[in-house]
Amino acid sequence: MTIVTKEQIVHWLELTATVLNENREYLTDLDRAIGDADHGTNMDRGFKKVAEKLPTVADKDIGNILKTVWMTLISSVGGASGPLYGTFFQRGGMAADAKEELSDEDLVTTLQGAVDGVIARGRAQPGDKTMVDALLPAMAALKESVAAGKGCVGALADAVAAAEQGMKDTIPLQARKGRASYLGERSIGHQDPGATSSYLILNALLTALRA
Repeated sequence: MTIVTKEQIVHWLELTATVLNENREYLTDLDRAIGDADHGTNMDRGFKKVAEKLPTVADKDIGNILKTVWMTLISSVGGASGPLYGTFFQRGGMAADAKEELSDEDLVTTLQGAVDGVIARGRAQPGDKTMVDALLPAMAALKESVAAGKGCVGALADAVAAAEQGMKDTIPLQARKGRASYLGERSIGHQDPGATSSYLILNALLTALRA
């Protein structure tokens, strides 16, 4: 069994802020094709605020840290992204309530809670061309790899690979949720920006665990 520390969780969130800043224009370009052209800007702004808040909660438990991310995103990110990503961290924080570290199984429980929250909030199904198309394959791979005894890092590496493939698999899909769904068949041929930012966030967690 491997352990994820709260220091690694804080590092993950710091890395996420950096990665979303670096990919702000990329995410915005993806969103320009099928959305409001604001996904990159919104995510960058939200996680800049998160990074500012982290020093004030770095000594708290993991659940508290994640719930602080939720409150920060809800108050600073516009459109659908604020509620969806806020719920991701809210529900993840609830699953990790009072924990100072996460075991392999705790990591699965925490991320499953986060993904379940996104699905409940957005009511998206696989194939709808949303962030769920990256998150669900990631969770399936994570569970399988943890069950196989790969440990947090190995299992998360498999999850990130699955999320990346799920992200790419949104390209040929026709959107059935969100603003992109208004485009009908014109949404085909474009990678979903929410699936892309979800992949980037999970990959940042992997980077933090490998550091």
